[in-house]
Amino acid sequence: MIILGIETSCDDTCCALLKKQGNFEVLSNIISSQIMTHKPYQGIFPALAKREHEKNLTLVLKNALKKAHLLEKKQNKTKDLSNILSRHPVLLKKLSIFLKKYKKPKIDAIAITQGPGLEPCLWTGINFVKALAFSWNIPIIPVNHLKSHIYVNLLQKKILFPALALIVSGGHTQLILMKDKNNFKLLGETRDDAAGECFDKTARLLKLDYPGGPEIAKKAKSVMESSIKLPRPMINSKNYDFSFSGLKTAVLYETKKRKLNKKIVQELCFEIQQSIIDVLLKKTIKASRDFKVKSIVLGGGVIANEELRKQFKKKINIPLVLPANNLCTDNALMTCLAASCNLRQKDWKKLKANANLKIHG
Repeated sequence: MIILGIETSCDDTCCALLKKQGNFEVLSNIISSQIMTHKPYQGIFPALAKREHEKNLTLVLKNALKKAHLLEKKQNKTKDLSNILSRHPVLLKKLSIFLKKYKKPKIDAIAITQGPGLEPCLWTGINFVKALAFSWNIPIIPVNHLKSHIYVNLLQKKILFPALALIVSGGHTQLILMKDKNNFKLLGETRDDAAGECFDKTARLLKLDYPGGPEIAKKAKSVMESSIKLPRPMINSKNYDFSFSGLKTAVLYETKKRKLNKKIVQELCFEIQQSIIDVLLKKTIKASRDFKVKSIVLGGGVIANEELRKQFKKKINIPLVLPANNLCTDNALMTCLAASCNLRQKDWKKLKANANLKIHG
């Protein structure tokens, strides 16, 4: 079985092809980043993200098929896609030319991120996939983006169940109990800012470049210990929820009472990073003991943080499953893997974006 995956939940335009025949074989995994587009805004501008997806989706698809040796030229009669892509004129034009020029590839299904994410971006990917499914007569498998961050680990190591999954990204911080690969229970999540969001917002307060997480990590490397102490929000609470807005506010107060020189910025970066890691670690260890899990699975863009990975490896004493660094941030390979675990097809006419899609079993 060969699955084509499309991911447009936020600011990366992604296509991948995955072959499942006993084991997984990655045929291609192409990502078009929008970091330089959003850098002037110090954050993601949804209207610009949508525009970039419209510009890049067809080219990224073409490159993914080419790398997988599934791109063949052939003059085709094309179907009218104007009803499906009426709100995406640029995408309509580019895709129509592509479909006329290239043969239907030998794939069995198309996986698409349904949510959560930025609604304009989700709809762009969904309408693109609807047009492909209509043109090629291929089924669609909708995927939960949060589950994708967990399933990407299937390429690295076997997950032992019951497992505890920690998702840490720009928009989400969640602890999830997995009884098996299709049985999920949300244990706790952030009540305000996600950990990745906190990294970005505090980096902005420190006048660091975007994206903030890698910049804070870079500055923190040169510090062994900070003279500045920041709070560890909700670290001792009896539940599994998180809160990082208070940490952001504490950093704001520190920037107002201190003159920001190189040393102060480095120490604040060290303390911000360590505060977030301390909270994530303590909550994860508590939940793993309370639910007697056999393994811990990490996922999401923040898991690429080198110091976080190092401390989790050191302090977790049961099997720890980590994605490869280049698969922590959004990609379509994780969309393919999620689809391969749950092959529920959806009628393309009924498929809708769900920006607030939750974790469910």
